[in-house]
Amino acid sequence: MASRRVPLVLLACGSFNPITNQHMRLFELARDHMQSTGQYKVVGGIVSPVSDGYGKQGLVSAKHRISMAKLALQSSNWVTVDEWESQQPDWMETVVTMRYHYGQILEEYKQSTGKHNDSSSPAPQLKLLCGADFLHTFKIPGLWLEDHLEELVKHFGLVCVSRGSLQPERAVHESDTLFRHRQNIFLVREWVRNETSATEVRRALRRGLSVKYLIPDPVIEYIHQNNLYTEDSEKRNEGTALRPLIKQAHRPIKSLDD
Repeated sequence: MASRRVPLVLLACGSFNPITNQHMRLFELARDHMQSTGQYKVVGGIVSPVSDGYGKQGLVSAKHRISMAKLALQSSNWVTVDEWESQQPDWMETVVTMRYHYGQILEEYKQSTGKHNDSSSPAPQLKLLCGADFLHTFKIPGLWLEDHLEELVKHFGLVCVSRGSLQPERAVHESDTLFRHRQNIFLVREWVRNETSATEVRRALRRGLSVKYLIPDPVIEYIHQNNLYTEDSEKRNEGTALRPLIKQAHRPIKSLDD
């Protein structure tokens, strides 16, 4: 029956500023959980760093964040780094990024089934991989368009890994949209606690403290070689409103064609 499982790709969007061991650990936890359901076979993972247009304070250039992510994932045989989102001149809504990647996945699927003359194999799915804190962003006024949230959880779905004291179940309960599509939201419990955050990693680097075992050694070496995460770099975009809040208020985008 394993061959009838739905092929599943996990997509993680975010700053990855820098990528940490915890970011990569989310993929492993999510794969174990989704395959344990008996419904899915995880066939790939994608790390998609946000573009420089996001406007978050302390965000180093996409060029560096892409390079660090690629170095970190050299040891993975199933998770890759994709540059499309990071190369966009403006910040892209999460659902627009998902539409793009799903289109790519479907095209590969069609080519593969055509070559093998196997139209009976289940179509692949794409789900957004996130931490429990991501669910709470849905409550931030102006950050999400309601139809985007609806499409995200209805058409794609979420795989949410809990960490710390956050309670993803409560976030689902408190949102009518999330609750309505709760069957397409998979909550993964992380029993081995890991509280590593990119914010704390940047703070340690600014202060000249060790971050060994928090991020991969090749990433540490790259950071030092390029003099990243200094007091000056943390001031980048200081006082700037996040691009999502500005863009959603003035020019909501509802499709990739827009």
